[in-house]
Amino acid sequence: MDEFTKQKLTEKNKKLIDMVIERVKRDFPDEIEFIGLTGSFSKNDFHEKSDLDLVILNNTDKGWGIADGFIFDDVGYDIYCASWDNAAKITDMQILYCSKQEHIDKYNKLKEQTLQKFAEPIGINCINRAKECIDRAKQEYANTMLSDDLCKVRYASGEFLGHIVHALADLNNSCIDKYGIKRFLEELLKYKYLPENFEMLYMAVIEAKSIQEIRESSLSLLNEVNQLYDKMRRDFTEQPVPTYDNLWGTYEELWCDCRNKVIRSVNLKDKSYAFYAAIGAQSYFDEMTAEKGTKKFDLLQYFDADNLDIFKDAFLKAMDEYLKEYDKVGRKVLKFDTFEELYDYYMKK
Repeated sequence: MDEFTKQKLTEKNKKLIDMVIERVKRDFPDEIEFIGLTGSFSKNDFHEKSDLDLVILNNTDKGWGIADGFIFDDVGYDIYCASWDNAAKITDMQILYCSKQEHIDKYNKLKEQTLQKFAEPIGINCINRAKECIDRAKQEYANTMLSDDLCKVRYASGEFLGHIVHALADLNNSCIDKYGIKRFLEELLKYKYLPENFEMLYMAVIEAKSIQEIRESSLSLLNEVNQLYDKMRRDFTEQPVPTYDNLWGTYEELWCDCRNKVIRSVNLKDKSYAFYAAIGAQSYFDEMTAEKGTKKFDLLQYFDADNLDIFKDAFLKAMDEYLKEYDKVGRKVLKFDTFEELYDYYMKK
């Protein structure tokens, strides 16, 4: 783009910004707290048809009156209000207007918190954020499987891909939104931690022609990102180890929450009851493995609705195995045969 065109765009933007600020001062002096500029113009990465990305922070319903949408000079503009939560994620915003100094101070504080978050070494915080994005990607992958409408399936794949992009940004403890969608792939490829053959997997989703291709390419990418997540969680987070203190009450809770439900549901031959009891037991064992570092039990492989005793036996065996975790750390099960024994223990705590 030549300098003359750049100058003309700069002059046009100044007029538009001045127009918005003039309207704010006239009609919404108490409602609009802050206006900032982000996007392509704030980064000097614009073209002739780039729009203005204004962040307008409003504190009342009346302030929404500033919002509008229009086309000017063959460019569409969307003037809308945002929240402080959204503003906090933008660390390179140019401040255009502020009704009070305290709002600038608030933005600077939020910005500093965001910058500190991204300055942290890769660890549990960013990996947990990635997990949330991966879970949302899984939901969208499910949506690709729930329709035979190509438009709906492709839309779900787009939502899926967006969550994958943000998961990878989180795994690298980076913010990708500030670059805009036109820079997503370019920025992703700069990351240190990516699945092998990532660009090919990523583009396969975009280039898929049929519903089946969309589903297959999305699943391939999801599996690779999941594997990367699992590896980074092992490599970059401290793995829990069972101790005397962290195992306190866990066997007793397993007995309370799961044991009698499993036994009763199986004895009743109630398939539905037994199924949910099995799910609850698996969930509890998984939670203990993740949080306490106990042995992993894969109980649900033994669930057979037509032969429930197999699962009951596997569950009771797993309970015995879990009890060995107590033995290893020298913890005794709190089990009482008489109320007097229980009373004496509980009242002396």
